[in-house]
Amino acid sequence: MKRILETIQSPADLRSLSFAELATLAGEIRQRIIDVVSRCGGHLASNLGVVELTLALHRVFDFARDRLLWDVGHQCYVHKLITGRNARFDTLRQAGGVSGFPSTAESPYDLFDVGHAGTAIATAVGLARGDAALGRDTRVVALVGDASIVNGVAFEGLNQAGVLKRQFLVVLNDNSMGIARTQGALATYLARFRVSSLYEDVKHRVASILPRVPLVGQGVYDALEHLKEGIKATVAPDQIFEQLGFLYVGPVDGHDLPHLVEILELLKDVAQPVLLHVHTEKGRGCEWAAHDPCAFHSPGKLKIEGDSVSEEKSERKSWTAAFADVAIRLMQEDARVFALTAAMPDGTGLAKVRQTLPDRVLDCGIAESSTVDIAAGMAKAGLRPLACIYSTFLQRAFDQVFQEAVLQRLPVGFCIDRAGLVGGDGAVHHGYLDIAYLRGFQGMVLMAPADEAELEQALRLGLKLDGPWAVRYPRDMVPLPLGTGDPFYLGRARVLRPGRDATILAYGTPAITALEAANRLATEGFDIGVVNARFAKPIDEDMVTTAITRGTPVITVEDHSLAGGFGSVVLETANRLGLPTDGIIRLGLAVEKFYKHGSRGGQLAEAGIDAVGIAATVRRAVQAARVSGPSRAAGAPVSREDGPA
Repeated sequence: MKRILETIQSPADLRSLSFAELATLAGEIRQRIIDVVSRCGGHLASNLGVVELTLALHRVFDFARDRLLWDVGHQCYVHKLITGRNARFDTLRQAGGVSGFPSTAESPYDLFDVGHAGTAIATAVGLARGDAALGRDTRVVALVGDASIVNGVAFEGLNQAGVLKRQFLVVLNDNSMGIARTQGALATYLARFRVSSLYEDVKHRVASILPRVPLVGQGVYDALEHLKEGIKATVAPDQIFEQLGFLYVGPVDGHDLPHLVEILELLKDVAQPVLLHVHTEKGRGCEWAAHDPCAFHSPGKLKIEGDSVSEEKSERKSWTAAFADVAIRLMQEDARVFALTAAMPDGTGLAKVRQTLPDRVLDCGIAESSTVDIAAGMAKAGLRPLACIYSTFLQRAFDQVFQEAVLQRLPVGFCIDRAGLVGGDGAVHHGYLDIAYLRGFQGMVLMAPADEAELEQALRLGLKLDGPWAVRYPRDMVPLPLGTGDPFYLGRARVLRPGRDATILAYGTPAITALEAANRLATEGFDIGVVNARFAKPIDEDMVTTAITRGTPVITVEDHSLAGGFGSVVLETANRLGLPTDGIIRLGLAVEKFYKHGSRGGQLAEAGIDAVGIAATVRRAVQAARVSGPSRAAGAPVSREDGPA
């Protein structure tokens, strides 16, 4: 018998289904998500929690013309399955396949390519105002979940939305979780609502009112006013969302689909901002995911054997795990070292650190800006804080890095995970700009280790510095060690392999890849030198001078944008030292290209910075130099970029 999911070509098909059929569809969707994520990896628990809510929204609204904004984007799998992408869902997060986030290239139902939290309410305000100005009669819905409501931008959006004089619905999907347990006072505030008798009271009240109320005209407002007054009397006279200009309704059961449809029908045409507070269970319908939603927030490939579930693990250690081990050692040695994260304790390794040193780790929630500010305050008080934040998310705290850390010359350490290409999460999560946006800051020290031993040495040096510093490392497995873990000395590189035909200057983990490329080329008779730069700021001037004055090609390699990255530092240094640059070739991420989701290895190859790509570039450069002669000893500072063959 054909499954219901296979008959759904668009959300319009939901409107002909009975609630019993919708319940069956919900079960099919959950199984489809579990099957695909177990094979492809992806965001599991959060999507299992929004099945009924997503179905109800698409049943009541027509998002072919109405507006649906996702916050955060990783909870959109159900939406994708019912908007024409079920047939291709097996390609989730794979190269050329379905993105794990809303994608404007995939469907007109996806309005923004979005992977960062806190943005939906503000962009929804812009759509609401834009549509009104252009005379469009559209409804606007912002679905806010996984604790993104605590983000500062979300509050700024609420502030703007509260003054609208038109329909505007914010659905607060409150599952008590972000990627980890929701942090802060607002989480406690929302918990008061969830444990109150209001939870079931609202359901019964609406059920009794709806049959007597027309869904248009004054009756709707009378009913809503009745609900509002009951809520305020039951829970709090100073309800926070009411004070921001919203009509507050909830909390309601986010898995009671008939009731959700009733509520949404009641609210969809209210001509003022409304916040519907929906309580859901992260991992719903999957016992092991619901039991440990943190572990199954964004797992890799899963091995499922009956009730036994495990994530397929590499025999090698990840950079994140390596950082956790190093951080524990250093924090045990120095009581001043404190670690902070912005809602990513698992993703940054701090969950493991917290198990050993629970009083020395602070999760600030989805609030990168305030995380940096809190770290600056700690540094001012005499601590040595480590702000552990993904590269893509640290962009959100650019101003705080400058104002509170750099300008004050405070010793805040930035431990930047997910630097460079990240694989399946794709363009919304690549960390391709951290060198560019940090190196312009006065006194900032930028380091990138090539292996675990170097990670420890970089952190040890950073904790001795009197100003801000940063260490970047990728979402990948730690490579085999280069050596004994020589100490880091400020601004000093390390020669990995001498060579007479060309020199590769590599920053961070690309040093290992460059060494592999040089070894490949050695079998062809090429003698290629490799230098592990270690520092992008301060750059090792002797490294640059030695490489250029040999008169043979110099190739820089980095897992970062070519705009403002390590290669740019080398060019600028050569220019400042009066050295020629016409023999310098830069390898890195193309400036005007978005690297789509897929495997990290495939993305590195696409950028020409895997071993094969580096070897091809070096081979061409050496062969060209042999034809044209050595580089000039002086001349205009010009260079070129290269890429995959």
